[in-house]
Amino acid sequence: MVLYAKTYKMKSLSAFVKQKRKQANLTQEEFALRAGVALTVIRKIEQGKENLNLEKVNHVLKMFGHTLAPVKPNELEV
Repeated sequence: MVLYAKTYKMKSLSAFVKQKRKQANLTQEEFALRAGVALTVIRKIEQGKENLNLEKVNHVLKMFGHTLAPVKPNELEV
């Protein structure tokens, strides 16, 4: 599944990641280790920061079988 950046605002992304992490019963530290990213990456995502590295975000989202990528609006599945 591809998440469309304009549809899924940063707050939605942060809520998605936090919810999935908690469902997996992982602390931020444990999740960062499993995702192969720094703890600060997880914290920035969950806080809804907008200055995120797309590659790092995708490392995190791949843990749940998702990817964030630019998509033209007419390419979205509705």
